[in-house]
Amino acid sequence: MTQIGNVYGESLYELAKEENLTAGIIQQLKVLKDSFRQEPDFVKLLSTPSLTKAERCKILDDSFRGTVHPYVLNFLKILTEKGYMRYFSDCCDAFAALYNQDNGILPVTAVTAVALSEAQAEKLTGKLAQLTGKHIELMNRIDPSCLGGVRLDYDGQRLDDTVSHRMDTIRDLLKNTVL
Repeated sequence: MTQIGNVYGESLYELAKEENLTAGIIQQLKVLKDSFRQEPDFVKLLSTPSLTKAERCKILDDSFRGTVHPYVLNFLKILTEKGYMRYFSDCCDAFAALYNQDNGILPVTAVTAVALSEAQAEKLTGKLAQLTGKHIELMNRIDPSCLGGVRLDYDGQRLDDTVSHRMDTIRDLLKNTVL
């Protein structure tokens, strides 16, 4: 995350927290983040210097008034006016980190060769919740190169129990073995 993302994301979070609106706003930020990722030209439009700040804010009003909370709309306008719309994703990440911390949520990415079944995901979520004491928000990412097993990425840590990692470990061991 960038410093701008942290500052603005934390500011929005503190405002939302004071008004007890964090749960609703984080959902809206997730939807907007996904939408902006799918339509990067919209963010470019909001950063176009050929449009005045008033015109760019009108575009935001026309697009989002009545569909997002006024705090979120005003937040978008502030980022647009400051020329910081490119940091919107970082702002969302900072907001989400604070939300997760305050609500005992631990986002975990499970990387597997094939998709986890619902039963496997529930079992993994339950075990991780038991170990960490937090509510687990599990996301499964498919990477056929791991061949089998699971790699968990969470809280800046990586636990790798994939077949490819085991093979790499054996390969390194054999390389360093003197015969």
